[in-house]
Amino acid sequence: MMRIATTLLVALTAAGVGTVGSQQAHAGKRSCSERTGILGVSRILEVDTTGGPRFGNMQYKDIDFLRPGEVVLTFDDGPLRPKTTAVLNALEAHCTKATFFMVGRMALVDPSMVKEIDRRGHTVATHTWSHKMQGRLGYARAEKEIELGISAVSLALGKPVAPFFRFPYLSDPRRMQQHLKERGQGIFSIDVDSLDFRTRSGSTMVRRTLAGLKRLGKGVLLFHDIQRSTASGVDMLLDELAARGYKVVHLVPKKPAATLPKYDRMAKREADRRKKIASRRPLASRSIVWPVSNASEFPAVKPLEITPPGLFRGPLPERSGRPRAPIKQSREELARDDPEPAEPHPKKRARAVNPAAKDSSDAAALRGAFQEDWRREVFNN
Repeated sequence: MMRIATTLLVALTAAGVGTVGSQQAHAGKRSCSERTGILGVSRILEVDTTGGPRFGNMQYKDIDFLRPGEVVLTFDDGPLRPKTTAVLNALEAHCTKATFFMVGRMALVDPSMVKEIDRRGHTVATHTWSHKMQGRLGYARAEKEIELGISAVSLALGKPVAPFFRFPYLSDPRRMQQHLKERGQGIFSIDVDSLDFRTRSGSTMVRRTLAGLKRLGKGVLLFHDIQRSTASGVDMLLDELAARGYKVVHLVPKKPAATLPKYDRMAKREADRRKKIASRRPLASRSIVWPVSNASEFPAVKPLEITPPGLFRGPLPERSGRPRAPIKQSREELARDDPEPAEPHPKKRARAVNPAAKDSSDAAALRGAFQEDWRREVFNN
C-alpha cells in the first residue's frame, strides 16, 4: 500500500513559487515569487516509511508516486564542500529542493556543510558509513555500514535525519532490505541516472540526463554532489528542466529516523578522533569558510537558525543569463560531441575482468572494468 500523503501543494505561476507562509524577504534581494523561469517546487510529499517502502522504478515497481513531467532531485556521496556548495547555490537560484543521501564519514569531516544543507530546506538522508557495496558484505558488516552511517549523519546534523536510505551502487541484497524494513527506513532506487561519474563535462551530464528523462517522462534523478560534471553542469540542467516544463517534487519524512545507541557511541568516538586530528592542524579545511547566500523564501520548510562563523550574507545567487548552446538529443550528435570513449565490446570486457589476473596492472584493469559495468554485477545479487 502506498504510504505517501500530499501535505502541501505549492502552486507555480509564471512568476515563480507562491510565498504563502514565507519569511519576510531581506532588503535588496528578489524573493522567489519575483523570479521568472525558475523551477520552484510543484508539490511536497510526506513519506511514511513504516514497513520499508521502496521507490524508484529502475529496480522496484512497488510505488509510482510521480505524475507525468515530475522529477525528484537526489544527490549521493557527499558532502564535499566546494562541489556541494555549487549544487546548493544552483538549487537556491531556482528556489527548488532536493534530497541528499550522505555518506557517514563524509558528514563527520564537514558537519557544518551538513547543517547548511538542512538550513537551506533540503532533505538529509543516508548512504552508508563508507560507501561499500552491500552485496559483497556479510550481515554484520553490512548492518554496521548502514547503522553507523545513520548515526554519523545524525550526529553531524545535530538532530535525527530522514529515514530515507539508498544502497551504494544500488546493490540491495534481500537480507539488508529486510533489515531496513524492520528499521522503518524507506529504500530509494532511481529512475534516471545522470552518469555524472563517467564524465568531467557538465554539458555531457546534462545531455545524458535529459535523454533519459525524455524516454521516461518523469522520475527520480540521480546525481553525485562530489562530481565535477554535476557541480559545473547543475545550473544548466535546472535551466533546461524549467524551460521544458518539468516540475520538482520534494520528499520529506513523516517522522525522523531512529538511531541505535551502539552505533551512536561508535559515531561519537569517530567524531572525537577526527576533532583531535584536526586540532593538530590549524590550517585544516575546518577553518575555511565558504560564501553562501541567505536561504531563499520557501513556504514548506522552516530553516534552522545556524550561522557558520564568517558567513557571507550576500544576495541570492542568480542564474548567469549567459546564452547556452542547445542541448543535443540525437544519438549521432551525442556520439560526436561526447568526450568519453565508447564502451568496449562485451567479449573484450569479459576478458578485461578475468579473475586470474596476477600483477598490479591486471588488478587495476579489473577494478576499472567492474566500475564501468557495475549494474550487471549489482542486479545479480
